[in-house]
Amino acid sequence: MRILFANPNTSVAITDRISVVARAAASPGTEIVAVTGETGVPYIATRADAVVGAVVALQLLAEHADGYDAAVIAAFADPGVGGARELLSIPVIGMAEAAMLTACMLGRRFSIVTFATAMGPWYRECVDYNGLSGRLASIRCVSGGFRDIASVQEEKGDALVEACCLAVEQDEADVVILGGAPLAGLAAAVADRVPVPLVDGVAAAVRQAEVLASLRPVKATAGTFRRPDAKAITGVSAALQGLFSRR
Repeated sequence: MRILFANPNTSVAITDRISVVARAAASPGTEIVAVTGETGVPYIATRADAVVGAVVALQLLAEHADGYDAAVIAAFADPGVGGARELLSIPVIGMAEAAMLTACMLGRRFSIVTFATAMGPWYRECVDYNGLSGRLASIRCVSGGFRDIASVQEEKGDALVEACCLAVEQDEADVVILGGAPLAGLAAAVADRVPVPLVDGVAAAVRQAEVLASLRPVKATAGTFRRPDAKAITGVSAALQGLFSRR
């Protein structure tokens, strides 16, 4: 089985971190390949960032997804996941969606803890898009700046753990999701410091991608995720043009 991780940010260091965590979570024999956006922002934190990231995600999937059994949009809040599901014939997994659905199988209510306050509104809208607002206990964002997105989990590790514990104690979360690709791997490192299950979005996405790929779902020819009618598009890669022109 081959799974593609498309990171619609420009941070190669984050892609490398994602690759390590994904390969550790994957089943034996599953091949993980991760690719990085060449344009866009270093990390997605706002609605505007996400609009740019959605275009980058579609470009990456168009250029690299051939020959893969499933693909993962490797940015929390899943920019472009709906469009990707319309255009591609393989399962496309959103990292945040995978984390939330996994959390819902581990407890009744989940919280999301992340490293920047700007992410709160965008993450809340992602929860609502997935129809899970009734299962959300809270979103807790650790305030303050950081030196480097690639080391933010080390810089803010203690504060993130504290936020996880507060989500349990004050918000009655049964499960906590560590939100954001830069936090990949942190859940396993601090699991013994939080009294409820922690969910890592990258690890959850790998496992759900494997399950969906093994089910071999057919491409929808009806419903809202059927392939759109062919349409001309300009100013994008030839690969993305091909997806839009395909019937």
